[in-house]
Amino acid sequence: MALSDVALCARALVMIGAAPISSFEEDVAEAEIARMLYASVRDGMLAGYPWRFAGRGCWLSRLAGDDAATSPQDGSHLFALPRDFIRLLSLENDGGKIARFELRDQAVLVASDSAYLSYVARLPEGSFPAWFDMALMARLAAEFCLPLTESSTRAEYLFKRAEDQLREARLADAQQSTPHAIDDFSLISARG
Repeated sequence: MALSDVALCARALVMIGAAPISSFEEDVAEAEIARMLYASVRDGMLAGYPWRFAGRGCWLSRLAGDDAATSPQDGSHLFALPRDFIRLLSLENDGGKIARFELRDQAVLVASDSAYLSYVARLPEGSFPAWFDMALMARLAAEFCLPLTESSTRAEYLFKRAEDQLREARLADAQQSTPHAIDDFSLISARG
């Protein structure tokens, strides 16, 4: 069952014993806290791990006005990042991995004429898998607890619970694809 941002917050509020909300625009403390914290908690959780379900890739477009006359002398170019970009995983070009780059405001500076970006994307809430929903709700409950209940003991317990849920979500996400094999490792070939 796909959950919306409001539904995720409502369930997190129920986890701490607060009244659920049906909109971020309600005139209650719960809605105000949820509205203020939700987006940053969601983005922080997406950025905190290279989630397979949120992984995307695309060739980047050079920014307008980035030409030989305005580029730095090392041949670097500015490439626009996608709108849904949250975290850079890797950059490549036709020659392989790009090791040197610099993230700038909604762009990346690369000493290459082309760049393929692998990244974590900001996705619609309805596309989150159940294990990420559970981890996100647990983290939201922990974040909402102190401002709404003023119980630091309860908040501490919820943060520990959120860490457990996050660990389970990472494990579930890691099991969604075949692990990378170690093909070329000097110690394996040295065994003979």
